[in-house]
Amino acid sequence: MNSDQKNGGLSGLVSRLSRQIPRSDDAPGRIVAEPRTVAAVSAETVYASKTLARFLSLLFARPAAEVVDLGPVIGSNITFLGEHVGCKIHVEDLYADIDRHARNGELEQLPGFLGKRFALSDASVDAVLGWDVFDYLHPAAASVLAGELMRMLRPDGVLLGFFGARASDDPRYTKYFIEDVTRLRCRFYPSACSRRWVLQNRDINLMFAGLELFDSVLLKSGVREILFRKPARS
Repeated sequence: MNSDQKNGGLSGLVSRLSRQIPRSDDAPGRIVAEPRTVAAVSAETVYASKTLARFLSLLFARPAAEVVDLGPVIGSNITFLGEHVGCKIHVEDLYADIDRHARNGELEQLPGFLGKRFALSDASVDAVLGWDVFDYLHPAAASVLAGELMRMLRPDGVLLGFFGARASDDPRYTKYFIEDVTRLRCRFYPSACSRRWVLQNRDINLMFAGLELFDSVLLKSGVREILFRKPARS
């Protein structure tokens, strides 16, 4: 693909497409489990993502990119990314792993499990779709997962994650369907683990120390979409 084709394609792509009360001081390393609420049941919702287009644009600029998707297999997402970006996708359904550990009463074993979960080598992938998986992880497990994702990212690689504003007792996960370059459709399915943990901004930055904050947007829903990028080698 020559530069004119890449630039044209990129512009076309973008155009088309524990109950603890939070303490008052936001000290480093603090992970707050807010008072839980039960969310209203909804079949699905569609919303405009503020970071998805930038994620896809960065990914499009990398030839033969490889992507790790931490969510379940969603055929339409694989088709979309394959047709519009031309990347190889590694689907690593961590929600199923978390659910299995929760059903077996083994959530305390998640840090050790996640440390050995990924067979991918160091600096082998260009992007990670983390979705909201960190909302379901104990701080120790979340820290291990963040370290593994940073290990796998190549220089200039990007990571997209969604971080909720409130904990909830609602036992369901979210499937994220890519509608186009700016919209996501959310569908919900039962889970054995609720959305238990709330990361403050400072905690997120500490957890992903070593990555650069490329974009961060707080949605009206209270969800923060964050796009990180791994620095290029000097």
